[in-house]
Amino acid sequence: MKSVPQLFAFAALLAFLGVPAHAQEVKAGDLVITQAWSRATPGGAKLAGGFLTIENKGAAPDRLISGAGDIAAKVEIHEMAMNNGVMTMRPLDKGLVIEPGKTVKLAPGGYHLMLMDLKQPFKQGDKVPITLEFEKAGKVALSLDVQGVGAQAPAGGASSGHDHSGMKK
Repeated sequence: MKSVPQLFAFAALLAFLGVPAHAQEVKAGDLVITQAWSRATPGGAKLAGGFLTIENKGAAPDRLISGAGDIAAKVEIHEMAMNNGVMTMRPLDKGLVIEPGKTVKLAPGGYHLMLMDLKQPFKQGDKVPITLEFEKAGKVALSLDVQGVGAQAPAGGASSGHDHSGMKK
């Protein structure tokens, strides 16, 4: 049987590892959008990536067709992929389909939003408002939570960059 302090420590650990309280969940039609984030940018940077998770809980596909935000002149949907050992990046001119019952992650190294010609740098802790447009769900306003420069996942996510391998079980 665990002591009260051990139970308290375990509960605190679970709260720390969970999704942060500020994480935004946006529902639009059959879509649920979560974990919207970006990385801080160095001064003078003109590009930033936007990342998020889109779940389609409906019976029909939807398509992310565009994005916009006052912080950037242009927001495009891009895909990074390995082709013959070379990393390539290209815009998805026809958008990104979210099949029914599926979840699509926009994450570093794969699908992502490309925010171009930034009007100011992104600073860690900022919330960057953007609008996404879907074929069926329409326009959806949300904010990207800005993480540190080298972040690989949103704060609080399972792969948030925190190493828990040395923790006692």
